[in-house]
Amino acid sequence: MIRLGYPCENLTLGATTNRTLRLAHLTEERAREKVAENLRDLERVLRWNPPHGFTLFRIGQHLIPFASHPLFPYDWEGAHKEELARLGALARALGQRLSMHPGQYVNPGSPDPKVVERSLAELRYSARVLALLGAEEGVLVLHLGGAYGERERALRRFVENLRGEKEVLRFLALENDERLWSVEEVLEAAEALGVGVVVDTLHHALNPGRLSLAEALRLAFSTWRGRPKVHLSSQDPTKRPGAHAFLVAREDWERLLAALPGPADVMLEAKGKEKARP
Repeated sequence: MIRLGYPCENLTLGATTNRTLRLAHLTEERAREKVAENLRDLERVLRWNPPHGFTLFRIGQHLIPFASHPLFPYDWEGAHKEELARLGALARALGQRLSMHPGQYVNPGSPDPKVVERSLAELRYSARVLALLGAEEGVLVLHLGGAYGERERALRRFVENLRGEKEVLRFLALENDERLWSVEEVLEAAEALGVGVVVDTLHHALNPGRLSLAEALRLAFSTWRGRPKVHLSSQDPTKRPGAHAFLVAREDWERLLAALPGPADVMLEAKGKEKARP
């Protein structure tokens, strides 16, 4: 059985959970305004998804914009925990699995202690959101980040800097990328941390390492205690390698179906969001 989802916004509704603002304009009033709009649209998306055949939704990383920044102007957890708990209960009642996916700037394997500090702060914020939502099946997806010309040391730093982050590890899953880290290498870090591996099919096509898609999925699925997650998208032929197309190509969907070793939750990472359903 395959369950489908999409990230951050719903084009049909004109809804987004990813509104933000500039750091220079960060005030309590403006932050609360953005959060209220993001939470309102999260509820709209959660209610829209089930009758339209979607079970997964990735919450925008800016749900609470700049929440992990030291200049954030108020206690966001205290201010929004009741509304997050309500929305989490709604998601569970509607059978919605939630996730978050910090961007490329989050890099716990960096040799720069300041980058590591900021990265861990963003991961703790993300994990806290999922915890406040009561997202028992929640997933916090993360790339391994840079290699800095020293792959083995970067991998060791990544693992060591995350090893003590219990709340983050509760939700964490690691994803391959299109240039630096193949599924096989991501598996090494995931096994060291005891977390799952998300196979991104487009990234794997560009950076397969020694594994076929079927082999990569089989190995990744063995790391999950719950339902494995997979990212599916197609290459935009007019853009750089790794750029996502608006829709999922039929051949990419069929290639995934042929390679899957069992039931999976598939996140459609196409630019068309919910419109990209195969």
